[in-house]
Amino acid sequence: MKIRVGLAAVLALFGSGAFAQSSVSAGMTLSVGQYDLVYQLFSIAIACMGASFAFFVLARPNVGEKYRPALLVSAIVVAVACYHYFRIFNSWTEAFNLKDGVYVASGIPFNDAYRYADWVLTVPLLLVEAVAVLALARNIAGGMIGRLALAAFVMIATGYPGEITTDTTTRLIWGTISTIPFLYIVYTLWVELGTAMGTQSERVKVLMNNLRLLLLFSWGFYPISYLVPVLFGGVSAAGLVGLQVGYSLADIIAKAGFGVLIYFIALEKTAAERSSLPANAVAAD
Repeated sequence: MKIRVGLAAVLALFGSGAFAQSSVSAGMTLSVGQYDLVYQLFSIAIACMGASFAFFVLARPNVGEKYRPALLVSAIVVAVACYHYFRIFNSWTEAFNLKDGVYVASGIPFNDAYRYADWVLTVPLLLVEAVAVLALARNIAGGMIGRLALAAFVMIATGYPGEITTDTTTRLIWGTISTIPFLYIVYTLWVELGTAMGTQSERVKVLMNNLRLLLLFSWGFYPISYLVPVLFGGVSAAGLVGLQVGYSLADIIAKAGFGVLIYFIALEKTAAERSSLPANAVAAD
């Protein structure tokens, strides 16, 4: 029964566009420090995504033509994330009112679904970034992106019912199901990046290994954050703050940080390729 209810929520989200209501319970209170921590982190996320967008757009001419689509995708990812963080930030400020030295739930829902709307768009694009920098043959890259994008959709769709529930068991069930495609994505990228390292220069090998570690670290943040409400006994102030902090940090690292590393890998590959070309070919490029 619980799983059927969760599936109905997913269909509502992706079918009719209706979003879940607040994870802020009626009467919930936050200390000034708890409220400000989330408030400031949302502000930092907006600034990081906006600055990263400008950087990726302006830095595209620095890399070879075949790597420029990866930077374009990076710019799109952080632009979409920046927009959604504006919506999340506004929703947060509306969800609480300062009263007698504490922040009290206003009754206006804090909409968690903005994150999932963001992930539906940005996670497949992040996978395109990672595959693009590998510079695989088009037929191989296309098939890999298709499989990874499908796995990403399943991961997000099955994680959402657990996100909106107040029942710990339901959250754990859907979280476990969502972990299966999550592990497939991480494993595939880890292996493919490792394989691609074998034919690269030493500098690129170091950067690609760092990319693998960043991928593991940043994506590993998401399931940990997902479990924070469980660790704090369900819907609570500490659980809400921990969840928002964890997701925001993971997004900053996985989107802006990941894109910056993609840029430096593309830059090193471009330098290596140009050094092996005649001077007139480099000038033309």
